[in-house]
Amino acid sequence: MSTDPNAARAAPDPSAEGRPGRGGAYRDNQQRLDQGVAVMGGIGGDLTVITGTHFDEAVTDEILKPRLREGPYPADDVHTRLRGFVEPPTYTQCRKTLDSRLLVLRARGSSGASTTAFALLAERHGAHGMTGLDSSEDLARWRPREARGYLLQGLPSETADSLGEVGLTALADLLRRSGAHLVITVRAEVALPRDTIPWQVVHRPPPSADVAAELLGAMARAGEITPEQGTEALGHLGSADFAGHLRSHPLPQDGVEVAQGLRDLVTSGKPSTSVLDELQAGSLAAARRALAEAGHRADGLSLMAAISLLAGQDRTVVEEFSATLRPLIEERGGQATVGQEPPARRDLLGPAFEDRLEAVGARLLPARSTAARRYPVQPVVFSGRHRSDALLRCLWLDYEGMGPLLWKALDEAPRHSGIDLAAGRAIGRALAHATGPNTLRQLMPFAASDTRWRRRLVAYALGEMAQRPSLTGSVREQLRHWSRAVPVPLRCTVAETCAGSYGLAHPATALNLLDSALDRLEKDLDRGLRAAVSFALSVLLSEKTNHALVLDRLRSWQTAGPGTQHHAMAVYVIDSMSRTTFPPAGAPGLERLRLADLLAEHFDRAFDLVVTALNDPATYEVTAECLSLIESDPHMSRRTTFPRLLGALFGTARSHRGVMRFVLGRHRANAFPPAEGVVS
Repeated sequence: MSTDPNAARAAPDPSAEGRPGRGGAYRDNQQRLDQGVAVMGGIGGDLTVITGTHFDEAVTDEILKPRLREGPYPADDVHTRLRGFVEPPTYTQCRKTLDSRLLVLRARGSSGASTTAFALLAERHGAHGMTGLDSSEDLARWRPREARGYLLQGLPSETADSLGEVGLTALADLLRRSGAHLVITVRAEVALPRDTIPWQVVHRPPPSADVAAELLGAMARAGEITPEQGTEALGHLGSADFAGHLRSHPLPQDGVEVAQGLRDLVTSGKPSTSVLDELQAGSLAAARRALAEAGHRADGLSLMAAISLLAGQDRTVVEEFSATLRPLIEERGGQATVGQEPPARRDLLGPAFEDRLEAVGARLLPARSTAARRYPVQPVVFSGRHRSDALLRCLWLDYEGMGPLLWKALDEAPRHSGIDLAAGRAIGRALAHATGPNTLRQLMPFAASDTRWRRRLVAYALGEMAQRPSLTGSVREQLRHWSRAVPVPLRCTVAETCAGSYGLAHPATALNLLDSALDRLEKDLDRGLRAAVSFALSVLLSEKTNHALVLDRLRSWQTAGPGTQHHAMAVYVIDSMSRTTFPPAGAPGLERLRLADLLAEHFDRAFDLVVTALNDPATYEVTAECLSLIESDPHMSRRTTFPRLLGALFGTARSHRGVMRFVLGRHRANAFPPAEGVVS
């Protein structure tokens, strides 16, 4: 066993080149560690082992599924989108227009146009046959590759100007010849050329009450509520209070939220008035009123900001952040005065925490334990749906200096597991409504941080912002700029962003960004950057549709040559998946794969990668050992169709020196096996 990462391995026996001899069973049973401890043999009692290149309990590696994608949509995502779908009044017209293979659907925001597009394309191609396009796609050059349903959401105004009858006619012809359909959604305020009218439909949303009723029916069919509870919920839906609420809130999302509120009502016994109060408390108008009322109290304002930023976090985390933020708010408002005489009578305790929560319209959820934490947590949330988002949006955008103040409090507050996820998503949703050049620049200090949890916070924020079609291009350009930066932390932030919803939504773009982040003529690869890129690759590999893209990129990096970070990264990946898994145990990773897994599932591309790895002296030995182990294991040999692999290697050996070396070494080992009892 060796724990020195730079320790040289024993030289292989020349007579067994390409295949380990029997005597190598223990010699090659080595582990190279960056941190922690390796153990062989039996263990009595308990053993606690801390692994990983950077152990940091306060960093969250949760992966969020994207709502907007560039590439194939998983069928589960499509089914989820269409749950509770109600055909809008213009649906028949949309169907008729899409018969021409192309539909331009004009709609106002949050009116359900995307869901309608999903339904239209799913009718033609099924839930497995939908592919998203980048909103900045040049439709004049784009070509449909398969008979699928394509969806481009949020056509930018600068691209809309280039559309015309000639271009759309040619595009419709291409779609017809390939058996494909394309739906383009565009904001109602975006101007389109008049000669595109034959392909246009102005979307009108279905009534929110119909959406709520359909979704309640779907909940009953799925067993989320009993038939009796479903009947009770529909009774409430028809009441004057809920009918009045839906008349003033006519969008499909309003119907979804009412259905969710009624589900909670019938399953928990909550009064209907409380459900309505929660629905109304999440509006921007309600948020502005609440902030105006609390504007003169630093304790209330700091608590509201803490809950908005860290919704769902444990009460102690929210209390600590509120305590950090309060003096900053007092200083901003000039409430803290030096040498002020204390009042004759003071309340030394102050209000209890639950009383403070009630005063700002928040509450504690029941305590619970999770597998990820070794202690129970009691989350704090606002009572109203979307109240956190509305309050933070108002605080950040409507009040001068509050954004920088919240950044400062985040920088000074104690670290706790989960705050990067909660704060990152909350900030991303708030900044999605921001304008001006400073929208993304304010992320820079955390993006350039040496601390990983700050970089993860930025990654979550960018992932949220990129879900808005109008911001996808801006996020992509910012990531491109950072991927070329000299400071390593900025390039780590790019990789962390690719290791999440952004990477899953834009796999080809993510691989280009990772390629750019590694584009340095330096042999030594920073350990933090290596871990971040590894994490991003593992997230991309978690969806099978990305396997071919990742394998092709790894092969490209392998051929970059020694002295480059591309090559260093490829060597690390091949070494890891040949020895155990990639990423190795202890390193951040969503999907852990072995070379045998890739050979079994993607033979052609994995074979090309094996050939490249055998031709590289840096990875020859570990790849050859891995292939020999696969051959010697009957299960893995069958799973990888090893005879087919071996035949392919023999077929290409003449033109690849490393493959020839492996083939000859294997031939010698089989022709001249070591004598019994002799260690080779």
